[in-house]
Amino acid sequence: MAVTASMVKELREMTGAGMMDCKKALAATDGDMDKAVEFLREKGLAAAAKKAGRIAAEGIVATNVSEDLKVASIVEVNSETDFVAKNETFRNFVAAVAAQAAKTKTEDIDTFLSEAWSLDSSKTVKEELASQVAVIGENMNIRRFKKVTTEAGFVQSYLHGEGRIGVLVEVETAVVNDAVKEAARNVAMQIAAIAPKYVTRAEVAEDYIAHEKEILKAQATNENPGKPENIIEKMIEGRLNKELKEVCLVDQTYVKDGDLTVQKYLDGVAKENNTTITIKSFVRFETGEGIEKKEENFAEEVAKQMGL
Repeated sequence: MAVTASMVKELREMTGAGMMDCKKALAATDGDMDKAVEFLREKGLAAAAKKAGRIAAEGIVATNVSEDLKVASIVEVNSETDFVAKNETFRNFVAAVAAQAAKTKTEDIDTFLSEAWSLDSSKTVKEELASQVAVIGENMNIRRFKKVTTEAGFVQSYLHGEGRIGVLVEVETAVVNDAVKEAARNVAMQIAAIAPKYVTRAEVAEDYIAHEKEILKAQATNENPGKPENIIEKMIEGRLNKELKEVCLVDQTYVKDGDLTVQKYLDGVAKENNTTITIKSFVRFETGEGIEKKEENFAEEVAKQMGL
């Protein structure tokens, strides 16, 4: 019996197995859908479907940087448990995903997942993910990625806590020596620790500032009834400046030297190396951020199993 695309699609939806695996299963069972499901289950390839409903909020962040430091990628791949996140097979897979992300031409996660897997072009990235789910035994998810390229400088990476947090920093400079690279790494560590939202104030949207001013004005007015308008305005500006110093990287207090801002630290390193150093952009991924983890209630689980 000829295997059609619609049959492959149906089996894939039933089992969650990869496209090529479904095609092989149908060919091996002469198009019998039930036998094809059994075939995949026996091979351990249908397990991904049942596991796909579980929440994957653990995992790791990985980076990949080219030898010339001009191209880099960062990815977050989630697993269900921290135990699997430390598994060598899982970490090797995540490293391969990061390497693929460094070569991709897309910025869209769905398009990325549909690309041919770099280590086996007969599979897509998504199909390789499903295979890894079957092998490792937990639901996994390639949640996000970012590729950074630069012409006038280099990209520095930093991983914290065995991949709990990952950072890429794009640095524009004419000098790329050990001292400048160390400065970039220190800035990456700052980003990991303090989590700024912007590089400079110029990146902050005007509507964000206007909105914050409204909130700060209401706060200042409520806390200081009867104060003159000009005094209130000065209070608003002071509080806004303090807030912007916290969210803008170059204005933050440098964590390794509280007497400096990040900008002053970079200016000092630049002067010592007869160059200029500008942070053009950064990416910070923290594993599981924004994912609502399922809270397990053991008593309820026992009651459910006992039919109570």
